[in-house]
Amino acid sequence: MFGVLVATGLRPTSLQAQTPQDLIAREGVLQLAPANYPETQVWGYSGAVPGPTIRLPQGGRMTRRFVNELPQPGTIHWHGIRIDNAMDGVPGLTQDVVEPGETFLYDFVLPDAGTYWYHPHNRSYEQMARGLSGALIVEEADGGPEVDSDEVLLLDDWRLTEDAQIAGGFGNMHDWAHAGRIGNWITVNGTGDWRTTVQRHSRHRLRLVNTANARIFSLEAQGLEGWLIALDGMPLDAPQSLGRLTLAPAQRADIIVDVTASVGEEALLVNFERDGGYAIASFDVTAVARSERLDAPSPLPPNPVPQLGPLQTARTAKLLMEGGAMGRMDGAMMGGQMMGMREMAGAGKVWAFNGMADMPDAPLVAANRGETVRIDITNDTAWPHAMHLHGHHFRQIADDGTAGALRDTLLMDRGETAQIAFVADNPGDWLLHCHMLEHSAGGMMTWLRVV
Repeated sequence: MFGVLVATGLRPTSLQAQTPQDLIAREGVLQLAPANYPETQVWGYSGAVPGPTIRLPQGGRMTRRFVNELPQPGTIHWHGIRIDNAMDGVPGLTQDVVEPGETFLYDFVLPDAGTYWYHPHNRSYEQMARGLSGALIVEEADGGPEVDSDEVLLLDDWRLTEDAQIAGGFGNMHDWAHAGRIGNWITVNGTGDWRTTVQRHSRHRLRLVNTANARIFSLEAQGLEGWLIALDGMPLDAPQSLGRLTLAPAQRADIIVDVTASVGEEALLVNFERDGGYAIASFDVTAVARSERLDAPSPLPPNPVPQLGPLQTARTAKLLMEGGAMGRMDGAMMGGQMMGMREMAGAGKVWAFNGMADMPDAPLVAANRGETVRIDITNDTAWPHAMHLHGHHFRQIADDGTAGALRDTLLMDRGETAQIAFVADNPGDWLLHCHMLEHSAGGMMTWLRVV
């Protein structure tokens, strides 16, 4: 495994003039590994890995012309934004792919404040692993909470070879049938040594985004104390004391932290795995901002998400996850034919929803606009899955009927069952899939229709 990443500047292999509204996907090189290693061939948006952070006001209009200079077709999915269906960026469901050398204009209104992001949705298991992702921040109308800084931290991992190049094997059936493509290189905003200087008792908003293909982060703050204020872009009803925070692929968390470490010390954001923890972000304390900590923050203003209707009369559906290594599925329908696991693997499919590998012809749910929808999900596999619903936010319903926080991505452990509910208020055909990208490509996807 390599040591610490040290550089983030992307040098494009081909230069092209662009307007501020252009978002260009292109090949480039990045000094990803230490200086004594070669530069890494990557794919980036508009000359940066991660792509440029887009900040716009709530209620504003997001307009970007996607320019595809890659050797593969592509699209952009604006993850978590409740937008017009035609702008959602899903090939074959909401738009055609953008071929190499072609463009597509994304133009939509931003209804919700919060932390969102953008990434490809064609061969995303490869294109994201090569570097394509960026943050989309929608600012609160009231200016947001009182903080000394507002930092966007995109967490990622890379699978690098010994010569610092991105490893191939994107169709690796072992990855697809197991946990997904787990990298050997952890970065924050494209560097393995992300750090900043802060002051004792200063207050910071950290917008955490898990952009990894499959890695689950388990985060803890040290020398920082604070509150969780939003999940997947949606404000919590009240700030919660910050403890261990789990982020599955595609999930986001907004936290507010006060620096409690002393001058000359380091505050840290630590990721924990089976072998222990390691710092992924460092905050060097150089001075004192104020004599004591600020008062606890107030909740963020809620976004205009409709309230759930009665669950007893909701339109319902069941979703059974099957397959993968050590799974109990003998076969599944694909292309209208029943196929065994060996045949499915030969076709690149190893997972199924309700006995169907890959996209079914009929939607899992067909709902009228404004209906409350309830989906019962069972993970009958040996692996965790991060279930992402496009175009909507949902609430997880507890056994006693209480509704949890609004989210767009739900992490489900092996053997776990869950119930989610949402108001189908956004017309169109919407994808529901596992955001472990190899699992999605391996068959874990379905769709919903709202009319």
